[in-house]
Order: sequence, then structure tokens, then C-alpha cells
Amino acid sequence: MDKLQVINVSKRFENHQALDHVNITIGEGSIYGLLGPNGAGKTTLIRIINMITAPDEGEVWLDGKPVTQDDIIKIGYLPEERGLYKKMKVGEQAVYLARLKGMSAADARRKLKYWFERFDIVDWWNRKVEELSKGMQQKVQFIVTLLHEPRLLIFDEPFSGFDPINVNLLKEEILHLRKQGATIIFSTHNMASVEELCDHIALINKGKKVLEGKIDEVKNRYRKNIYEVTFRGEKEKVLLPEDYFSVQNEIQKENGEKQMVVKLLNGSTSNDLLQQIMSQAEITAFQEILPSVNEIFIRLVTGV
Repeated sequence: MDKLQVINVSKRFENHQALDHVNITIGEGSIYGLLGPNGAGKTTLIRIINMITAPDEGEVWLDGKPVTQDDIIKIGYLPEERGLYKKMKVGEQAVYLARLKGMSAADARRKLKYWFERFDIVDWWNRKVEELSKGMQQKVQFIVTLLHEPRLLIFDEPFSGFDPINVNLLKEEILHLRKQGATIIFSTHNMASVEELCDHIALINKGKKVLEGKIDEVKNRYRKNIYEVTFRGEKEKVLLPEDYFSVQNEIQKENGEKQMVVKLLNGSTSNDLLQQIMSQAEITAFQEILPSVNEIFIRLVTGV
């Protein structure tokens, strides 16, 4: 079942077309990477999904029907621009924000106790927000975002400002939330995290969706027919017909093996490459090198 559908959504601000007939479908229980360069329209789209702003054209559907203000309670949103009331005490503010999401004070305190212990910030309950580090404040906002157990979570650059240990902590929590059935939109410039966490991705550039699909399918779509071969043999060098194979790199490994990266040319196949090398050496490893999400991102955005 589709959890969220963005249908033909457009938005214009004065002379700037922020979104241009964008269509996106996000399946239930998935982690969906929303990618794009600065100014591409990602934040505008997220704000439309949250009903912070309205589209000029198009609709957003949640759970099979057009989204309304009553649906906002089903959404947890962690914006890129963080914001807590600096003079309020941490626990007091967390309870206040939870009650805005429809929770009772008692339920909010009970769940906050669990999450504060899980994130090791119990000692900060009665401290003012201004006394917390940026990372501590982000932990509090992350907790408040998911406290009311929304079925749709939107994280906009959730790892910004975190050290590697806390980034790993949040990644584990995001994966756990998906396991529990939450649908997650994950907007970031960190492509390594996208490959690690996301099932599907969409790339928005200059207000238009230019790419969408499962990560594995997308990487296969942009494959370059490049293979890495590890082998051993008596010959100083394996020779390949230059009309059909282009050697991109060749190294001598410490254990006496050799490794080469080869691009297939003029309709040659991986079987052709294997046969060429097997006639001259013993192959010990063979794999296709698929482009990373980062490489695909740069290629589509820059055209290079």
C-alpha cells in the first residue's frame, strides 16, 4: 500500500519556480531518500506535505486520501532549521511540545523518561535549553519528533552537527522505526547515509523530479560496464584487446595477486572479459563496480 502520494505538485514564489509538476509515491514502511542540491525544492516539498504551505497546483495524499489538517498529527517532522525555546527547561519544553501533538502530560512524561534514558540525557531534564550543546538539543528535538508515534516521519538533515557516535545512534533508531512499520522521508546531502539507510530515492533538481526508484535499480540504470578482477599467474601482465577492453587501473597486491579495473567496450560482455583473463591467469575475485549514489547525483545535477 502507498503511504504518501505527491501528485503533480507545483509551487512558485514570485519569479522562482520552486516545484514543477512533481510526482512522488512513497510505500508504507520504507525509508525514502529525498535528494537534491541546495535550492532544488526539497524543503518546499516537505513544507507542502506538512501543510505549512499550500501548492499552487496538485495534491498530497496520505493513507489513500487527500491530506487535511487532521492528518498533521500522524506526521513527525524534524526540520533542518532547529529551534527550541532557549530559556525553558528541557523536560518542561519536551512535555509542552508533546502535548501540542495531542498527548496527555502523563503519557508524555512516561515516554520521555524512556527516551531520555535511551539517549542518555536524563541529567538534562531540569537544565535550560541554552545550557545544552547543539548535539544535545538535536537529540531532544529528535525525541519530540517521534514521541507521539507518528506513522510518517520526515527527517531533514537529521545528522547535521552530530559526532560519529551519535550519528550511528540515530541511524539505529531510524532503522528500528522502519522495522516497527513507520514510513520515513529522509532528506540529506550525506550520500553515504542514503546508501546505508534508504530503500528508494528521488532526486529533485531545479524544481523537477529527475530520478526516482529503488537504490539498486537506480545504480543498475547508470552502470558503466566497469569490472574489478583479481587474479594470480606467472605472466608479468595480462594482455586484453584494446578494441573491446579499456584498463582503467592495475595494481600489484601484497599477497602476489594482481588487480585490474576494466571497462567493457564495443559490445563486449563480462563473459568475454573472464575468458580473456582465464586464458592467461587464475581469477580469484570478480565483481562489477556500480556507481555510487553520490556519483549519480553529481552526474545528473552537473550533466558531467
